[in-house]
Amino acid sequence: MNLRDRYDAATAALEAPFAVVDMAALRANAEAMVARAAGKPIRVASKSVRCRALLEDILAMDGFAGIMAFTLPEALWLARAGVSDDILVAYPTADRTAIAELAADPAAAAAITLMVDSPAHLDLIEAAAGGARIRVCVDIDASYRPLAGKVRIGALRSPLRTPAQVRGLAELIAKRPGLHLAGLMAYESQIAGVGDTPPGKPAMGRVIRAMQQRSRLEIARRRAAIVRAVTEVAELEFVNGGGTGSIEKTVAERAVTEVAAGSGFYQPHLFDYYSNFSGRPAALFALPVVRRPGPGVATCLGGGYLASGPADSIRLPQPYLPTGLSFDANEGAGEVQTPLLGPPADLLGIGDRVWFRHTKAGELCERFDALHLIEDDRVARTVPTYRGEGKTFL
Repeated sequence: MNLRDRYDAATAALEAPFAVVDMAALRANAEAMVARAAGKPIRVASKSVRCRALLEDILAMDGFAGIMAFTLPEALWLARAGVSDDILVAYPTADRTAIAELAADPAAAAAITLMVDSPAHLDLIEAAAGGARIRVCVDIDASYRPLAGKVRIGALRSPLRTPAQVRGLAELIAKRPGLHLAGLMAYESQIAGVGDTPPGKPAMGRVIRAMQQRSRLEIARRRAAIVRAVTEVAELEFVNGGGTGSIEKTVAERAVTEVAAGSGFYQPHLFDYYSNFSGRPAALFALPVVRRPGPGVATCLGGGYLASGPADSIRLPQPYLPTGLSFDANEGAGEVQTPLLGPPADLLGIGDRVWFRHTKAGELCERFDALHLIEDDRVARTVPTYRGEGKTFL
């Protein structure tokens, strides 16, 4: 039985649109990530999973420890639900109500670490916490700045870049009894989040690989120097870095104690273009064919599930099964209908399904309230997404 037939058979009782996770593919992806991590623990990026049941399943596997959350309310919910007692909030928070809630819950305060990169963050946290001791992590700018800093490649995150700058904030934290410096984080997005084999662009691929090699050497040296500077001020519990696209590269640094990853579990199509690893598509969504406007065209219901990021064609979902379908240039993926073009469209009838892959992993879960978990040729479990549990954190 081919993959499309297996998925159609497993979900025959369901009415599309719906989303599934192929659990054999997810487990294979997880095992490959652990092998790449070479013994260092992987902190699970919840933003890329957005399903409490699957977070629990992943954390039960060998090689995974702790969660990297994306908001403090999410971290509080996961901690109180017993999903993890080690949760790092990856982005700074200005949610005073949530900080006060964290401060009033000793168990949550012991489990959750907040992200900071400026004295203003420290002031806000202390004011909202009302004297309770809060764990914090310092975020470091890991972007690549060639040509004497005139060019920036990588995400705009922390303003802290040099050992002296990071140590300066660490010293401020050490002077505040309401704060405890638990760790450091540096996310090298230009390596972890950029595929080095863009389709049909071999010259660009060579440029990307050259940039990533230079960037990898630069961040390794700078991160090690920062860790040395900060450990003169505080004893660190962890140094976090990397992402799905850079696991084996990031863990090679002695200064790094753990790596973060999340997209690799679902393997969305944005992560198809890396030379150092390949994954199996695990998270998919199915749309029903509801129209046949003419030869070579099949129109699906819904489908406009665009991913965040720069407005380009990569943010569109990808028609996956049957193979050979493409979007109409004038309509793309639409809110209520998505026409698909190509010879396979003539083999599709009203009520048939087209299977798609999303561009960015966990964002798919904002569109569906449940994930149907496929084992072999059946749906073994149906579990709620964050949305299905009434949680819309962003």
